[in-house]
Amino acid sequence: MFYKSTRNSEVKVSSAQAIAQGISEDGGLFVPSEIPAITLDDIKALGEKSYAERALFVFSKYLTDFTEAEIRYCVEGAYNTKNFDTDNIAELAHLFDGTYMLELWHGPTCAFKDMALQILPYLLTTSIKKLGVDKKVVILVATSGDTGKAALEGFKDVKGTEILVFYPEDGVSAMQKKQMTTQEGGNVGVCAIKGNFDDAQTGVKTIFTSKETADKLAENGMMFSSANSINWGRLAPQIIYYVSTYAQLVADGEIELGDKINIVVPTGNFGNILAGYYAKHMGVPVNKLICASNANNVLTDFIKTGVYDRNRPFHTTISPSMDILISSNLERLLYHLSGSDDAQIREWFGSLS
Repeated sequence: MFYKSTRNSEVKVSSAQAIAQGISEDGGLFVPSEIPAITLDDIKALGEKSYAERALFVFSKYLTDFTEAEIRYCVEGAYNTKNFDTDNIAELAHLFDGTYMLELWHGPTCAFKDMALQILPYLLTTSIKKLGVDKKVVILVATSGDTGKAALEGFKDVKGTEILVFYPEDGVSAMQKKQMTTQEGGNVGVCAIKGNFDDAQTGVKTIFTSKETADKLAENGMMFSSANSINWGRLAPQIIYYVSTYAQLVADGEIELGDKINIVVPTGNFGNILAGYYAKHMGVPVNKLICASNANNVLTDFIKTGVYDRNRPFHTTISPSMDILISSNLERLLYHLSGSDDAQIREWFGSLS
């Protein structure tokens, strides 16, 4: 398995390189060269396994340059009761007949981002070691609240890393601001910006693709990486809980093996629901992926009309993680749907910018 850039299909890197680098030098996002398949028998077998073992199985399909021992080290370090307040890691609540809630708030910051950001430090440091890179990794993060605190908590005092989180001064909840600004750790930093999440995200992407900045870092023995879902190491762990949940529903006798389910995801940056898309195309029986929006419904409009228009009022709501007008991970979906047409992606996202 290798990874291509959405803006240049000639770029081909290993999963370790994709995770360590975070974003392609051309500004594109890394996507797997193919979506690996799993069978219904695989899913049934996973029903008898722990969450960490399910993660090991899924990661082995995508991180083919990692050894089994390396993946096991990552999943067992992240998915345990030291980091999560439940043995099951991702709990499944039965609300009423045929309707279930996937509880992704059992991690240390109570945000679903913990599901990926507890394991990303393991994936990143393992990737750096595999590549033989002797540099300090400077992690830049743009956040609307959840990602920032979860990333700070995941990377605090991780050797060989520093993390700097940028958040919109008036675009996060009071609790999230308190969580971030009181974060412990000798390698962490938080910076408020004037603007919204899109401004923070655009700024971070600009820094990432600046050759002058990259050269300056290299002179000082440093390199950039990301903990946002533009990093494949953030997105891949999210595929796991969809595979895991289906396996659990079958194991609990709630559905029959092969029954199709609908997945409803509150959506901002499009990473969470995109992970569901990957799970579906791996072989998890999914009927519909339903993209739920708030007042910032740019994705709803795009799905309904085919027109992506960011020239609209920006609303500050009680769900700041969904207060986004430029959904980064949509680029990955469009790359797949266009038949890996990198020229088309460059045109579309150049126009959007």
